[in-house]
Amino acid sequence: MAALPDFRSKAFLLDHMREILDFYHPICLNHEDGGYYNFYRDDGTITDRTTQHIVSTTRFIFNFATAADLFGNEVYREAAAHGLRYLDAVHRDPEFGGYFWEMKGREPSDPTKMAYGHAFVLLAYASAAKAGITGAAEKIGETFDLLEARFWSPEHRLYVDEISRDWRAVSRYRGQNANMHMTEAMLAAYEATGETCYLDRAETLARRICVDLAAGAGGVVWEHYGPDWSIDWEYNKDDPKHLFKPYGHLPGHMTEWTKLLLILERHRSADWMLPTAVLQYETALARSADLEFGGLHYSYGPDGRLYDLDKYHWVHCETIAAAASLAVRTGRERYWQDYDRLWAYSWRNFIDHEYGCWFRILDADGRKQSDMKSTPGKTDYHPFGACFEILRVLEEGQRKV
Repeated sequence: MAALPDFRSKAFLLDHMREILDFYHPICLNHEDGGYYNFYRDDGTITDRTTQHIVSTTRFIFNFATAADLFGNEVYREAAAHGLRYLDAVHRDPEFGGYFWEMKGREPSDPTKMAYGHAFVLLAYASAAKAGITGAAEKIGETFDLLEARFWSPEHRLYVDEISRDWRAVSRYRGQNANMHMTEAMLAAYEATGETCYLDRAETLARRICVDLAAGAGGVVWEHYGPDWSIDWEYNKDDPKHLFKPYGHLPGHMTEWTKLLLILERHRSADWMLPTAVLQYETALARSADLEFGGLHYSYGPDGRLYDLDKYHWVHCETIAAAASLAVRTGRERYWQDYDRLWAYSWRNFIDHEYGCWFRILDADGRKQSDMKSTPGKTDYHPFGACFEILRVLEEGQRKV
């Protein structure tokens, strides 16, 4: 068996990020409609040239803006600006405001206004502002104001999920996922601007989801809620593989919260943050670790039973980043062991060493499920972003030495 790379090496992480960028750029650039192509087979073949999902648009912007800032590459800066032009001119609803969920070319195929999608709009503008892309900084405040006016619920101190195009009909569904990504976006907005209103909101969201609401679910994050934010224990129980709203506890979201809580603590420390981050992480690994084949299963129910035994790329990316974050924060070698083990599993099973990037989903025994490398929403934002955050915590660890 070939020797494994040094997964803790800055050079390895930077090279892996470049390999992800090389798979998508420049073939992802849609010069006909603007924006980016969303569908790729393993070898990079594009299978759909019209569908553009807001999560893909904004995650591509994040990848390219972050790369422009990290590598000082103007080609990536223009790739991000290319997506920003489409986001502003095409995804934006010219009649009612806000951003369409999905486009066919330059026309909306799903005009729903989703908090999840708008969280990534804020993240895209914040990432672009960090990279110094003209006009992005002004959009941060504008997007925050839109979120305040349309999605924010002062009574519950959380964001609602789905609203009709004209803002008249609000879905009864409430979910933690949109609020988790709002937390991510608020942290990025704070880092881009230094304005504490974004950090305040990130702290509020994190405490509401990971402490207040988690108290009703054994201390860990539950996904689905009713309109009054009471736990809905049955939502999508008959559809555990739903793309955006799968049933149950998601260990990947629990470890993603670990990462976000430690970023929040980096900016504003409070005594509840580290213990909460550790609880989410430890419970996630205890419930989802596959002791037979390696890696992590996807979801489990309130009774502790696994509902989806598949292995998702993003779960492993977020857990690797969380392990590195905890290792640096606590100084415990055990978390570095988790980090190395999950990287090794991913290196052998998830990463496509022929064409690049990560396979989306594996069976429980580690076989990939299809030859579609990337469908809407993937863009390899999770491995790219995980490597970026690991680089940040490694730098933080060096400062501590």
